[in-house]
Amino acid sequence: MAGSEAAWQAAQAGIPVIIHEMRPAKGTFAHRSGDFAEMVCSNSFRSDDSEQNAVGLLHWEMRAANGLILQAAEAHRLPAGGALAVDRDPFAAFVTAKLKSHPLVSVSYEEVTELPTDGQWIIATGPLTSTALAHSIRAHTNAEALAFFDAIAPIVYAETVDMSVAWMQSRYDKGETIEEQTAYMNCPMNKAQYDAFIAALLAAEKTEFRPEEAASYFDGCLPIEVMAERGPQTLRFGPMKPVGLTNPHNPQKPYAVVQLRRDNKLGTLYNIVGFQTKMKYGAQLAVFKMIPALGNASFARLGGIHRNTFINSPTLLDDQMRLKSRPNIRFAGQITGVEGYVESAAMGLVAGRMAAAEMQGNILQPPPPDTAMGALITHITGGAEAKTFQPMNVNFGLFPPIDARGGRKGRKDRYKAYTDRAKGSFTQWLG
Repeated sequence: MAGSEAAWQAAQAGIPVIIHEMRPAKGTFAHRSGDFAEMVCSNSFRSDDSEQNAVGLLHWEMRAANGLILQAAEAHRLPAGGALAVDRDPFAAFVTAKLKSHPLVSVSYEEVTELPTDGQWIIATGPLTSTALAHSIRAHTNAEALAFFDAIAPIVYAETVDMSVAWMQSRYDKGETIEEQTAYMNCPMNKAQYDAFIAALLAAEKTEFRPEEAASYFDGCLPIEVMAERGPQTLRFGPMKPVGLTNPHNPQKPYAVVQLRRDNKLGTLYNIVGFQTKMKYGAQLAVFKMIPALGNASFARLGGIHRNTFINSPTLLDDQMRLKSRPNIRFAGQITGVEGYVESAAMGLVAGRMAAAEMQGNILQPPPPDTAMGALITHITGGAEAKTFQPMNVNFGLFPPIDARGGRKGRKDRYKAYTDRAKGSFTQWLG
């Protein structure tokens, strides 16, 4: 995401760009193709509400800046209530075709194994940085690589879901069209079914890691079994919460609900929302088939887990996203310690523009800290505490506080004030 966006922004500014891509010659655990911007986890860019949600505001800023990733998302959007979900394979193909057809973009299919010593570079290797390059980064920065584990949710064939048990409905009936309101399948559970599911989940065989691989999980992408270990009711207040839904098959409110979200335009694939897992494949099949509507389900992809690498950006990067010890190199995307597709792409957008400006003899100042992009850059380049630095989604807690006086005391008014201020500042920055 970040590398694709960075290349697009620099090329649009008139700078020739070479994209170095090791896939498909050398793959990763999570990728299946050689396409740019391949989505390896969820197919959702989360909320598209630019007035009440920080990630929705980030969508707005990227659209305003002619972001390629948001162009691709709009072109291959799927109904998902208030969220921006995309058809993942056509989405990646769109990004790849756009970049390959750009007159100022060329592609070199090779693995970069060492930090380059000359030329202007953007390292946007995502969470799955190759081992050789990760070692080179660690050797040059004299810093231990930080890491966390990220888990992938399973995908189900829609035709194998028992719709005599499940039903179609977006939570709180969000979405204007019938298609949007039916972008989710809901699989109910009663208390006995839920308790049995949690017990099986906790007892299931899971992927284990060597002591030297020990790392923390990112709280926004916890495996379900890790959540369940925090208490038997945790999932009922998380991805399995039964609120905002009405079961047409049974007037009694379900004790818990498993939601499936459409994963492709045809509506043939649905991913299990929030069900990232580190269970072994056999255990996944046994446990997930305990969900009543999925008793006979077939899976297009089971869940998985991989290690994500990120650098200690507050220590290593300046406010131009350059490596302080080697300023011809910028970092962008999830390797900088932002979390999420949109956040990663946004950091690529800014890095691409900054690199282009520098090569044209100018300095592009970072977006103001009261914008979504500016808040993220401020966080990763000095706003966060280096000793406890961990991946972070965009959120209003990263923004300078808003003045709550003058009647803006409620959360809704406060969030609207944040987004109004940000849109004005970002528009000025673009100008």
